[in-house]
Amino acid sequence: MTSIGNGVGMAVLPDIYCYTDKIVNLVLVGEPDKSGEFVLVDTGMPKSAEKIIEMIEEHFGEGAIPKAIVLTHGHFDHVGSVAELLEEWKIPVYAHELELPFLTGQRDYPPGDPNVDSGLVAKLSPMFPNHGINISTHVQVLPSDGTVPHMPNWKWLHTPGHTPGHISLFREQDRTLIAGDAFVTVKQESLYKVMTQTQEISGPPKYYTTDWDAAFESVKKLEALKPQVVVTGHGLPMGGEELAESLQYLIEHFEEIGRPESGKYVN
Repeated sequence: MTSIGNGVGMAVLPDIYCYTDKIVNLVLVGEPDKSGEFVLVDTGMPKSAEKIIEMIEEHFGEGAIPKAIVLTHGHFDHVGSVAELLEEWKIPVYAHELELPFLTGQRDYPPGDPNVDSGLVAKLSPMFPNHGINISTHVQVLPSDGTVPHMPNWKWLHTPGHTPGHISLFREQDRTLIAGDAFVTVKQESLYKVMTQTQEISGPPKYYTTDWDAAFESVKKLEALKPQVVVTGHGLPMGGEELAESLQYLIEHFEEIGRPESGKYVN
């Protein structure tokens, strides 16, 4: 699967660059014209390492290497190229402690649930990889004080529901949010909407979300921050009044557009 955004990068802010790898976003945090130091948030789909390195060198210069990788969570489309990238870079990876079992080869994720939606992506989800990976020699637990190594002025927030150790990243000074899959800006269950990148607020991808009460609380936590700009794991960045109104609508109508009516993980 791929979308019309595949291979497209977007400067959301001078130090926030969103790049779409097939159907998922990864984020570079750092300003190319200043220190040259930057962090990579998430690592896209499997077999994309060469493409990601090429994109980074185009943005930051030949031989550019991030100071670290921060993972919002460990689903295959967010860690798909991390092992291959680590063979090149030898840098630390940071994640929430509850996500570590899936990143150290100890646990697999539950399989995708095809019953949450009629969309083709949902129907195909049991075929998606759900196995954990083992990057135990590189992965470290994020600091307990909420700071993010190599990302000054940013804080990480535990936003579980989609996965037990899912995190989002927030910078209060300009209210910039990197939400991961806590909520997304495309209806991820629909193949047509994924391919066309039709922008609409949605909860976390339904077929992989296993704790819906926690997912709702995470959306409310992020809305309470009143973000001005958001980059999500899937879909186009969103900001301003559109973002504020969309998040409020998602909270008010979460039972209708967020939580699926049925499915193995719904209850």
